[in-house]
Amino acid sequence: MKILIVGAGEVGFHIASHLARENKDVVVIDHNMDAIRRVSDHIDVQTMIGLGSSPEILDQAGIQEAEIMLAVTNSDETNLVACMVTDILSPSTKKLARVRSADYDHYSELFCSNPPHIDTVINPEMELVKTIERLMSVPNATDVGEFAGGRVKFIGIRLDDSSPLAGARLLDLPERIKGHRPLIFAIIREEVLIVPSGKDRLLPGDLIYFITDDDHLAESLRHFNMYADPIRRVMIVGGGRIALRLAKRLENKSIHTKIIEKRNDRCSLIAGKLNRTVVLCGDGSDQALLKEENIQDTDMVVTLTDEDETNILVSLLAKRLGARKTITKISKFSYFPLMHAIGIDQVVDPRLSAVNSILQHIRRGKVLSSVSIRGEDAEIMEAVALETTDIVGKPLMEVAFPKGVLVTTILRGEKVIIPTGRSVVEPNDRIIIFARREAIPKIEKILAVKLEYF
Repeated sequence: MKILIVGAGEVGFHIASHLARENKDVVVIDHNMDAIRRVSDHIDVQTMIGLGSSPEILDQAGIQEAEIMLAVTNSDETNLVACMVTDILSPSTKKLARVRSADYDHYSELFCSNPPHIDTVINPEMELVKTIERLMSVPNATDVGEFAGGRVKFIGIRLDDSSPLAGARLLDLPERIKGHRPLIFAIIREEVLIVPSGKDRLLPGDLIYFITDDDHLAESLRHFNMYADPIRRVMIVGGGRIALRLAKRLENKSIHTKIIEKRNDRCSLIAGKLNRTVVLCGDGSDQALLKEENIQDTDMVVTLTDEDETNILVSLLAKRLGARKTITKISKFSYFPLMHAIGIDQVVDPRLSAVNSILQHIRRGKVLSSVSIRGEDAEIMEAVALETTDIVGKPLMEVAFPKGVLVTTILRGEKVIIPTGRSVVEPNDRIIIFARREAIPKIEKILAVKLEYF
């Protein structure tokens, strides 16, 4: 599979890194010499210096042989032009464009059905807002994702000493858990990803990932001594585009929301675009201001400034002053391993939100959605089991899955099935698969339709 990436910024760099590890044929194009040098120094992919919206550059890069073109520069206009030129030079190439401006929100379908015939328009800011909303739905979780329109959820939680399951082996869980039992599919211990077997124990400090249907979410959380208490009062620190999008969605849910923003002109702008949100001009790291605004009565503080360090410090300060929970926006991936150690568990990353949105569209087979966990160490993907794929018609124990792969859920109509080795996937079932990064190419082959089907 040949993929052209136009834009070597943070999103382009990390998508290229992700795909290179899967041995995809990747070409990265950017006019910025430093950005291209960073890619060539760290990733084993082809690079080209030039404008990705240029017909000549795209032609030289091999656009006619490319299955996918990703336009992910920081300029919405450049991305749209790159898609338009690709549509002329190679109509069969699948086109994905990163478009951030809210001005384009209501026109995405027009770009798909008319020239430049963009297959998917991705707004990383909106994806980040959706990630924040999912975390708010389970305030004690460090990671929350959903599949099948929300009917199935995967949750990442930090196990503490008070949990009734601390110290338990997985094979002992049927005796200790009565009723619905969530499927634990991954454990992160001291930054190492473990695909557990029955002999593995759950230890305090572990980050545990489990999957459950939405109807049994509250029951599943109770097994870990956790509860999904509703969020009623939210404070957002930082008044940028992401904050404005989040505040609008919280208003629609009748959640009492405040925004703290330093810039007076920005305060006036966002106040004019919001109805019930309280907009405060001030410094979110000012203890006196936070106390004056009753930070101790706030259910959730979301720090969304453009500076990672400010977001971290404000989140720590808010927790110290009595805020119930915090969500912290971090853009530097190197900070992630430090967050739990300093007391921050709920972290969001615009880059990872964009990567997750893009991944589902570049997977072979009929993949409906895909989410990275633990940075990029593994993925959970939802796919349709097509009739002629290798996964259909035989017990799962007889499917040649690579090491580090687990089928966590089978969705058959309205029925949610937690499978065993004897379970058989039927044609058109939706399946949710957890896979280590190195196993993903083999999973793609298993999900792909055989040639004789045609």
